[in-house]
Amino acid sequence: MGFGIGLGAEEYDRSYRDRDLVRRVLAYFNPYKKLLLIVTAFLFAQSLVSALIPVLSREAILQLELAEDIEQQRLYIIFLILITLILNTLGWVFNYYRQTLSAIVIGDTVLDLRKDVNVSVLNHDMSFYDKYPTGKIVSRINTDSRDFGQTANQLSQTASSILLVGIMFGVMLLINVELTLIVLLLVPFIFIIALSFRKAARRLTLTGQRALAVVNAFVQESFTGIQIAKTFRQETKLFGKFKVVNKQSYEANLRRAYLLNIIFPALSTVQGIALALLIVFGGTATLDNNLTAADFYLFLQALQLFFFPLFTIASFWPSFQSGLSAAERIFALIDTPPAVKQNDEINARDIQGEIIFKDLDFSYVEGKDVLDKEKPSKKEKDTISGVKVFDGFSLNIKSGESLAIVGHTGAGKSSLAKLLARFYEYQSGDILVDGISIRNYNLKEYRQHVGIIHQVPFLWGDTLENNVKYAKAGATTDDVRWALEQAGGSDWVDDLPEGLNTNIRERGSLLSMGQRQLVALARVLLENPSILVLDEATASVDPFTETRIQDALEKTIKGRTSIIIAHRLWTVRHVDRIVVLDHGKIVEEGNHDELMANPDGVYAQLYNTYFRHQSLEYIERAVDLS
Repeated sequence: MGFGIGLGAEEYDRSYRDRDLVRRVLAYFNPYKKLLLIVTAFLFAQSLVSALIPVLSREAILQLELAEDIEQQRLYIIFLILITLILNTLGWVFNYYRQTLSAIVIGDTVLDLRKDVNVSVLNHDMSFYDKYPTGKIVSRINTDSRDFGQTANQLSQTASSILLVGIMFGVMLLINVELTLIVLLLVPFIFIIALSFRKAARRLTLTGQRALAVVNAFVQESFTGIQIAKTFRQETKLFGKFKVVNKQSYEANLRRAYLLNIIFPALSTVQGIALALLIVFGGTATLDNNLTAADFYLFLQALQLFFFPLFTIASFWPSFQSGLSAAERIFALIDTPPAVKQNDEINARDIQGEIIFKDLDFSYVEGKDVLDKEKPSKKEKDTISGVKVFDGFSLNIKSGESLAIVGHTGAGKSSLAKLLARFYEYQSGDILVDGISIRNYNLKEYRQHVGIIHQVPFLWGDTLENNVKYAKAGATTDDVRWALEQAGGSDWVDDLPEGLNTNIRERGSLLSMGQRQLVALARVLLENPSILVLDEATASVDPFTETRIQDALEKTIKGRTSIIIAHRLWTVRHVDRIVVLDHGKIVEEGNHDELMANPDGVYAQLYNTYFRHQSLEYIERAVDLS
């Protein structure tokens, strides 16, 4: 594995002009204008104090030269020490409040930026998460927003430097115009050097950020699948891959550091030339009595105070590329529109549950978009073949009807559930619920009426009670108990260390798979949805838990529109209608007895292959034969 793994731009990435980025960044600071004005006032005060120190030092030196005796000289020295101490203390105070208020403004701005990007990511459909690694998305939200905050802080430092440079330039001009012009002639070279690094800094910074995102994505995926890695004894292999992506990030960011570290030595060379010229011309002028020693000393001090902030200003633009790169990556994520288009026109407060799939066309990856790319990846090319899941698919489900969907793997069973829940956008046709396109419902209200129980339940690292009432925070403990009873019983809860208040750990690892599924079912039932979808909900549980869930579901699905994606005999025997899918097409439908009447039909073959051995008759016959 070589350098450059995963460092390409994502499909949703885009390029912004610097002007547009800066204007958009400033819009985030707009709500904090009052605080920024206060910060500016402290900036000015701090810069003024810094400039006064060499000016007052000059006056003290002049007075020392004019002093008539040692006692008077001692008084001037004491005055110089005191005034320097006072000015430095004031500078510290002004800087403290400037830094504190700047931190508040920048912190609030980063907070707003993270809110916006988080909202944007949450509004994306599932196809977005299928396509892009979660770790890279997290990197943009956390790492890039942090880099943006650091650059914003540097912007504050640069503003302070600009004020100080302006004040010191005025002081130097008052002391000696000729020497000031000599220094001024070298200033353009400082900015030429700094700006020459601009494009390279932007490019290397962007590469460094992408490399770090690759590390974050890899680490997240590794720890998510740590059980599989340990099962197959692949810890060494996993660590080897980590070293590759980690070294890639190290090298990418080291190149950026090398580039940025060249800037200051190059700028210091210009300063050295300016200092040499100043000593030659200024020293000569002093020896010729055309310039006082005090003025020459002040000029040397002013030069230091002039060049340091000037370096900050000059180096700001290359360093600013880090913030612009971070902003570009964040705004690209914010500006990516969700694939699911929702009108949100109709309130979904009273849904009865009639569902119509009408001439539906759907693909997880649209082949045309991939083929239009100049260089589609191998993975994208492979995905194009057989990409269409549904082509003109139609199905009517009555309100309150229980429907089982059966078929081989890849037939499109789970895809129907995902489309009904608006997790993915279909390309043409429509899905109607109670005669209204689901695109026209308020999405948040609509999803409250669609309860989905997946094959592998996901639980949060929180208490059992909070997991059950995840979507209904106002539910009482009695409500939670009721939901668990409806899901198959809550007797097992009392065996937990703290009952409902037990923290079930990350992904519910404290519970068995069967208990997790019971919690997932209770979580859905607590919302009392009009439409219930079970996506092979009992496929991963033990027979005892399956029986409990089946008994609970037999009561639950009555009077409620239910779509059951089935791998179990009970499911196909206790529903109003069975639909058999094959490659996105309905090949058979009817109840169990009607479908079994055709022994050569797809359902009969599926039943004899997957379901028949689960029946009591089959087991008794097997016992008799043995």
